[in-house]
Amino acid sequence: MLAAWSLPCCFTILLGLLELCRAQYEHLGYPHGYPQGYPEPEQEQYTAPELHADTPRIQLRLAGDKRKHNEGRVEVFYDGEWGTVCDDDFSIHSAQVVCRELGYLEAVSWSPSSKYGKGEGRIWYDNVQCTGKEKTLALCTSNGIGVSDCKHTEDVGVVCSDKRIPGFKFINTMANNVESLNIQVEDVRIRAILSSYRKRIPVTEGYVEVKDGGKWKQICDVEWTKHNSRVICGMFGFPGERKYNARIYKMFARRRKPSYWDYSVNCTGNEAHVSSCKLGHAVAAKANSTSGGGTPVVVSCVPGRAFSPSPMTGFRKAFRQEQTLVRLRGGAIVGEGRVEVLKNGEWGTICDDNWSLLSATVVCRELGFGSAKEALSGGRLGQGMGPVHMNEIECSGFEKSITECFFNKESLGCSHEEDAAVRCNIPAMGFQERLRLSGGRNPYEGRVEVLVERNGSLAWGTVCSDGWGTMEAMVVCRQLGLGFASNAYQETWYWPGEVSADPVVMSGVRCSGTEMSLSQCLHHGAHLTCPKGGGRNAAGVSCSETAPDLVLNPQVVEQTTYMEDRPMFLLQCAYEENCLSTTSSESPAISNRRLLRFSSQIHNNGQSDFRPKAERHSWVWHDCHSHYHSMEVFTHYDLLSLNGTKVAEGHKASFCLEDTECEEGIEKRYECANFGEQGITVGCWDTYRHDIDCQWIDITDIKPGDYIFQVVINPNYEVPESDHSNNFMKCRCRYDGHRIWMYNCHNGGSLSTETEEAFPGLLNNQVIHR
Repeated sequence: MLAAWSLPCCFTILLGLLELCRAQYEHLGYPHGYPQGYPEPEQEQYTAPELHADTPRIQLRLAGDKRKHNEGRVEVFYDGEWGTVCDDDFSIHSAQVVCRELGYLEAVSWSPSSKYGKGEGRIWYDNVQCTGKEKTLALCTSNGIGVSDCKHTEDVGVVCSDKRIPGFKFINTMANNVESLNIQVEDVRIRAILSSYRKRIPVTEGYVEVKDGGKWKQICDVEWTKHNSRVICGMFGFPGERKYNARIYKMFARRRKPSYWDYSVNCTGNEAHVSSCKLGHAVAAKANSTSGGGTPVVVSCVPGRAFSPSPMTGFRKAFRQEQTLVRLRGGAIVGEGRVEVLKNGEWGTICDDNWSLLSATVVCRELGFGSAKEALSGGRLGQGMGPVHMNEIECSGFEKSITECFFNKESLGCSHEEDAAVRCNIPAMGFQERLRLSGGRNPYEGRVEVLVERNGSLAWGTVCSDGWGTMEAMVVCRQLGLGFASNAYQETWYWPGEVSADPVVMSGVRCSGTEMSLSQCLHHGAHLTCPKGGGRNAAGVSCSETAPDLVLNPQVVEQTTYMEDRPMFLLQCAYEENCLSTTSSESPAISNRRLLRFSSQIHNNGQSDFRPKAERHSWVWHDCHSHYHSMEVFTHYDLLSLNGTKVAEGHKASFCLEDTECEEGIEKRYECANFGEQGITVGCWDTYRHDIDCQWIDITDIKPGDYIFQVVINPNYEVPESDHSNNFMKCRCRYDGHRIWMYNCHNGGSLSTETEEAFPGLLNNQVIHR
């Protein structure tokens, strides 16, 4: 009797634990909490709804000012007219019904008060109340179709999941006006037909196929246009389309009878996704094998330079950016980031007022990516530090550059809290299949294992941890689509991976941090060198969706610089911390040292708090300065000759990190006093005043002349950041023996290449070395 009771009891407990595990990762932003490469629960197959005869036959679409293709104002087609839905009594359950009726797996959220703009026509539904299980919005409780006391300022919108319902089939209930419907299919793909294209990565040419009702079908090319091809190429990460050899495909179509979809496609060319295109006419196919003399649609896309196959494969034409006027900063993966534009030799940001998927797509195509996957607002991918160059942008979608779009030149008042960003569609390169994290407690951490060819077959192995650091870990997290690195590990004995993958298959890895995959980094070839070996000493990483971004305020440095002659006997603490030049050891106590002093104001403009790498138990108490040092090296101060040679230096050998001030509405979280937590909160800054010890460079031995003053934050990359290119600041400096001037102070990467050349002998990346 006891055994009979314990089995269902244990099963119930196991189910509860499984649900807890699933909930543990729901906050990580993946549908159902499972990153790519991890098994997901099997989804139910789509079944067409069987509706009672008196159920109103409606069609739905998402319209309005979208920032993703799978969101928008809910619009309903009934009785020959498109209308909207009022937000009264609307809930996430109602949004669930809308999204599933449109073929999406589930609803993510909903928005009242015409977030996506005011609609037109009738308000078909008001006081909608759904349980979430209804097969159509028409089955939910409401005032009745067409009965409403709302205005269009109350139009409701929804955000649906990216994933589609397996087996979803488009069902047209409209007798006419089908051309006003958006395309709703389970999936879309470019299928390589010719053998030469099947071997290429990425796939750039082939049949356009849609998956409808669980079956892949071709599209008849009778009404196909270049605008349609442009949209398809953009969806798959390509900025444009090109001509192809139609004769070969006609021969292929004659040998194999195509299976056509029931409709043609009608795009304007500026859509970011085919789901925003309209249905074309129904295809009159004879036995579904011909389409009025047409053949299956073929597209041939032009990849951006970063994704084009090598010349060895015979593919030479690639999209090339004519001039660098736009760039992305602060993104975790290739093709995403804060949008920055170059104006008057200075990089600045774009305000998110009116920022749309249309404008974001112009940016993405300009940079050699496809159309935009998402237009982000509110400084979601970190804040910039320079001017805000553009506001209220309006694009047609066909501009070659965002700088050609209309924008409000007079509009002022935008802050960096409103910086616009994008996530672009990029080609499928297969990078994620060649790398995995093994043995971690969650999908975001583990031992790094790579797939390599050994003796004619593919095998998994580990990466040598010699020299393994933040930059290498950043590339791993990017390749897996897991965001930024939070830590790089040179020992992984606590993460037991697959025993068969213990042998080292990659060594000598050195990355700049910008590579798309670990294989693109410098590494040893067939002759591996790894004294420690793999297994427990293999390389490992932990990843995070967000990262901090420290930026020094150059204006504060420029405005607070001065010289001070200070007697040696008052510099005992600084001497102990090596904050004086080497000649100070021979100076008598009554002699003076000449100090170049300045204040530094370091902002955290990223998406998460900056915390020291070392845990509290390893912080060192310094009696002289009466605080705990949490980082061994935090900042370097250097004075360089005009040819880049270092002539004097200073540093923060260790640092007390705390929030000195914060932006309005943000509370301070870190304070050094009384062994408090150390760090810099997002939206706060740590100010080291000019009158604090070691906040200087000892220039006692420097001759009068012109110099370059340089500050580098987090120089050893001890703490990973979303953008390391802005971690240094440079100024021109003139010293006449009695006075000192600091001018043209700016952060790394904030000026154009031409302007940077005014600093001879110093390259942007010269200060970032290991």
